[in-house]
Amino acid sequence: MLRHTLRASAAALALLLPFAAACGNEAQAESSSDISSVTLDVGATGWKTDEAILKFAHLDDTPYKVRWSVFQGGDQQLQAIRAGALDLATSSEIPPIFAAADGKPNFKVVAVERAATLNQEVVVPKGSKVTDIAGLKGKKVGYVANTTAHYFLYELLKQAGLKWSDIDAKPLLPNDGLAALNGGGIDAFASYGTSIITAHQQGAVTVGSGKDILSGNFLWSARDTVLKSSAQTAAAADLIARTSQAYAYVRDGHEAEFAKVIADATHQPVEQAEKDLVAQQTQRPNQVETVSDATIASQQKVADAFTELGALKSHLDVGAFWSRDLNADLKKAL
Repeated sequence: MLRHTLRASAAALALLLPFAAACGNEAQAESSSDISSVTLDVGATGWKTDEAILKFAHLDDTPYKVRWSVFQGGDQQLQAIRAGALDLATSSEIPPIFAAADGKPNFKVVAVERAATLNQEVVVPKGSKVTDIAGLKGKKVGYVANTTAHYFLYELLKQAGLKWSDIDAKPLLPNDGLAALNGGGIDAFASYGTSIITAHQQGAVTVGSGKDILSGNFLWSARDTVLKSSAQTAAAADLIARTSQAYAYVRDGHEAEFAKVIADATHQPVEQAEKDLVAQQTQRPNQVETVSDATIASQQKVADAFTELGALKSHLDVGAFWSRDLNADLKKAL
């Protein structure tokens, strides 16, 4: 299996919340069914998007406490769940696959958020002679391992008639990948979100996109201890539903206002932030769905691709780490 560099692992560990605090939350939630006694430790990638949109939509007045922590990728959020430092993680379909690959996951995927697949790209620096994916043969290509970037890069290479071994693949964190791209350390970079926005601001050019490759399913994963507590389960369902309602509020004529919040957080022009926001909500509006056979099958397809790539040692049954325990509460909340 592909592994993170020591630097990536160290970065992830540095971002983990105190384990003792997580254990304390577990104990307090199990001792009471009162939702007001709950504190949820929740992950976010890039910046605290969900926290910001809840506040913007006036839905942050939860009857329980929420502590948000930012990570560079969903893979690091799943590492935090495995370490007992997060209760809820948000990610693409890929990170839970690798987090469960050892057969001992301590979490379950409990909800799916349908969202846009824009800003998921392979980019090259300004002035590069590479104009398409086929041109990456023999090149040094950075990618964020165990994430959407890993998956869509593999699929794009296949579409271009190339194998993974036809490139010199370099696993890098988003910020490190940007630095390597600008410094000439790599010829191309497969990444997502804020790192792609920043790359374009620095003159990078798109040579491939995961827009039509990715499913648009983004997963909410809950630590097993959450599902053993009725109070924590109720709080988790309520929080997830609120994020869906917050995006509905933004779409109801508040895109320009929320674009200002995004621009401040991502350091881009407001006009560009609004353009991207509208494009994302047009392509696939953010909304939460309950777990279904179809959502599980979608992730199984991705896991099978990683087995084919050799990133997974053997077949992985993803259904083993999905749960419908939040379905009833989510339906009511939504």
